[in-house]
Amino acid sequence: MHLVIFINLNLILDIGNTRIKAALFDGLCLIELRAYNQPLDILADRLFLSMAKNILIGSVVDGLENFYESLRLISPTLLFETQTSIPLTNCYQTVSSLGSDRLAASVGAYYLHPHSNVLVIDAGTCIKYNFTNNNNEYLGGGISPGIKMRFKALNYFTSKLPLIELDSNDINLIGINTNQSITSGVLNGCLAEIDGIITEYKTKFPDLICILTGGDSEFLAKRLKNSIFTHQNLVLKGLNDILIYNLEKK
Repeated sequence: MHLVIFINLNLILDIGNTRIKAALFDGLCLIELRAYNQPLDILADRLFLSMAKNILIGSVVDGLENFYESLRLISPTLLFETQTSIPLTNCYQTVSSLGSDRLAASVGAYYLHPHSNVLVIDAGTCIKYNFTNNNNEYLGGGISPGIKMRFKALNYFTSKLPLIELDSNDINLIGINTNQSITSGVLNGCLAEIDGIITEYKTKFPDLICILTGGDSEFLAKRLKNSIFTHQNLVLKGLNDILIYNLEKK
């Protein structure tokens, strides 16, 4: 048995509202994926960091400048920002408020399906819809609350509804108790929303390609009526594509 040691890898960090995903790529190949609760946990993982020749960070969280500086002391680090070069034309009107994860997912989809009408649905903390047309233009999409956020909102904004967890084995159209009624409303509502939006896009773009990603993608994909591709790590792939794209431009 031979021990394979990878060096000179790309380290991709996707800093979201809930957790931080870290991925090591050897070129386009995902080698290892880890998750952390906070930036300090990553800095403590010295062996993992030591394998990175280049680092790219995509973040939807503010106030992490000291963390970025710590990473720059380890390896050349690129922060994915509005001015970072990408292979798409960004037509979004408020670029400064566009989440890095939304654009990265569309870049990842572009490399899978160039010159295509592609709708990426990222089902995580929020459900994000991102559309790129066959001219390779990112136009935008939509944002709505994710599954867990909907459960939390029902509990937070009412005095009697309980906070419940997702139970994929307890989905009924007609809830016969309060917990089942909440589950039915949230989950069937999400499914109806996603299917409805896909159908609306398809009326305008009949050749539409749909890709589902994010933490809830596996659960949702099995229950959607529309045909859809799944790619669990599309945002990380897109961030790695962006890093490679910028390194090749140097």
